[in-house]
Amino acid sequence: MRKKVDTQNIFYMKSKLKIFAIIACSIILLASCKKGEELNANEPVGNDPTAPMQVSNVSVVNQNGKATITYTVPKDPRLLIVKAVYNLSSGKQYEAQTSYYNNSLEVIGFADTTTHEVKIYSISRSGVSSEPIIVKVKPLIAPIWQTFKSLKLQNAFGGYNLSALNPSKGNVSIMVIGKNVFNEYVADYDKSVFTNTDSIISKIRGLDTTSHRFGFFVQDRWGNKTDTIYQDIKPIFEVQLAKSKFQEYKLPGDPPMWGAVSKAWDGRYGWEACFTQQIAGGNAPHTVTFSLGISAKLSRIWMRPYAEVNPLRYYYLQAMRRFEIYGSDNPNPNGTIDKSWVLLGSYTITKPSGLPYGIENNLDTQTAQTGFDLPCDLSAPKVKYIRVRCLENWVGGTALNIDELTVYGDTR
Repeated sequence: MRKKVDTQNIFYMKSKLKIFAIIACSIILLASCKKGEELNANEPVGNDPTAPMQVSNVSVVNQNGKATITYTVPKDPRLLIVKAVYNLSSGKQYEAQTSYYNNSLEVIGFADTTTHEVKIYSISRSGVSSEPIIVKVKPLIAPIWQTFKSLKLQNAFGGYNLSALNPSKGNVSIMVIGKNVFNEYVADYDKSVFTNTDSIISKIRGLDTTSHRFGFFVQDRWGNKTDTIYQDIKPIFEVQLAKSKFQEYKLPGDPPMWGAVSKAWDGRYGWEACFTQQIAGGNAPHTVTFSLGISAKLSRIWMRPYAEVNPLRYYYLQAMRRFEIYGSDNPNPNGTIDKSWVLLGSYTITKPSGLPYGIENNLDTQTAQTGFDLPCDLSAPKVKYIRVRCLENWVGGTALNIDELTVYGDTR
């Protein structure tokens, strides 16, 4: 009679043996790694004292505040990295390096256009350096100087406008300095600008109409900085114009309305709002006209679009996407936009999220509910009449809506 085999017990014993084997291997592996760490931690790979071959066929492309150095990588298995060593005009030494997979590297941080010497080394896997190859670079004008030379300042309502160009899109800081309580010039980081955009615009508001003396200079992350220019800023007086004086001023060419023009300053959000009729008004740009009741040099117009509901959408249907605002002190009664009108500004509204038409997120909603501050041309004369002209709405037509608006300027 055959003995009955206990298969369950055999399976259990095999499983235990497998577990013991895995644990033993893990202990051996960990011990090996530990030994390796103790012997070779932070040590170069290999001990070959031979210097690697140098790069060859070196060429230089000078750029704004930097230079790109291109070369042929040697066929040397010992090579690990290529390194460039150079000094800035400040005397501080910098390095740039890249792996042997690449055939170029960039030396950056120059603030002048003088000739600089760059030493290029080949570094082996053992950390051994070759003799350097010396090349000369002559950077083009640095971004800080491009920005500084284009810097413009203009007195504005309640502050000033700053503009500058940064065509090479370098990382620059336009530093603003002002006097503290000890009459010492210190950096004002709230007014300073940190950017890498090619067109720089900063609008500072909230200053009183007394004279303010500020200093302006441009610097970069390498400590390079330009000269400092000082300018007396005299903010222009600004008040909110009284809406109680606003009146509709319909001119020939202004389209039929769903909601009266006066609903644009009734102090209420939602229907009924200023709304033109697309079909009855035709496909040409729709205009609405009103009187401020007083002549004023305008600084800005705040405007909020009407919101369609269920779901809530602001960048939708007749909300204006591209439009113009004109002003006049004595408009032509025939309704044409001629020399009796001056263009106060051309505007394009963008949806912050960039989502497709009809889809909006919380940021879109919050931005629209905050409203859009539309700056007026500061060189424009005083005006008494306003004309809003819609070039394109969000659905592709030319009808417009305005939920609420507020006008600011100097009525003196």
